[in-house]
Amino acid sequence: RLMPEPTVDFTLADGIATVTINRPERRNALSVDVANRLADIWTLIEADPAVRVAILTSADCGVFSAGLDLREAAEIATRDGVDILTRMRDPFHETLRGCTRPVIAAMTGSLMAGGMMMALNCDLRVGLHGTQAGITEVRMGRGCPWVAPALSMLPQPILMEMVLTGRMVPIERLHAFGFTNYLEDSPDAVRARALALARDIAAGAPLSVLAAKATIRATMDLGCAGGLEAGRRLHEVVYASEDAIEGPRAFAERRPPRWQGR
Repeated sequence: RLMPEPTVDFTLADGIATVTINRPERRNALSVDVANRLADIWTLIEADPAVRVAILTSADCGVFSAGLDLREAAEIATRDGVDILTRMRDPFHETLRGCTRPVIAAMTGSLMAGGMMMALNCDLRVGLHGTQAGITEVRMGRGCPWVAPALSMLPQPILMEMVLTGRMVPIERLHAFGFTNYLEDSPDAVRARALALARDIAAGAPLSVLAAKATIRATMDLGCAGGLEAGRRLHEVVYASEDAIEGPRAFAERRPPRWQGR
């Protein structure tokens, strides 16, 4: 008897973790199993020093993620009398958002609701031409308490239109506002671009990469003055590291640096 395919795949090679939601038959919707597996994987990534950067993607089906599995939500509500979110250990994907490693969303299809939430919690986004994105909760009687980070990525009137109407928006329109780093013409090209970005990140000094992400995130949370103060604190370990000496030395000696991560 064949074993069922895992709902989330995980691989690690050359410091790059790849996390793939594997439910194409359900438009990569976020079931309880998927959500809990993702929470476990982000926890493992955070604890593994071998991981330098991560890519979040999904199986090809035209949709990166349709968000919450509404069919399962209805089943749980009918059977158990509770909301599906009570069955998820991390329903708003805060483990993903709190990951100190850079995370790249390789969005090989349209994204809506929880799919949009995951994309917002990533650090870089690569999208697919001809797809759409939406925050569709008002059309389903659900909510989007996770939407606040989008205000640093999209103009307020555009975001307000999206959350109030629930309409899907062409990804090209969001790209024009800077929501995505790149748009590609095929799912394979999306994954290739994400991998190229990941390789560039993995080639950097580990402590410098971690501090750079943490500084940007701190500034988003604290504002400019608070971000500058946090950035100086976060970079103290960088300037005091062996890698801070190795970088200039390798440059002077015209050779690739040998990063130690300390």
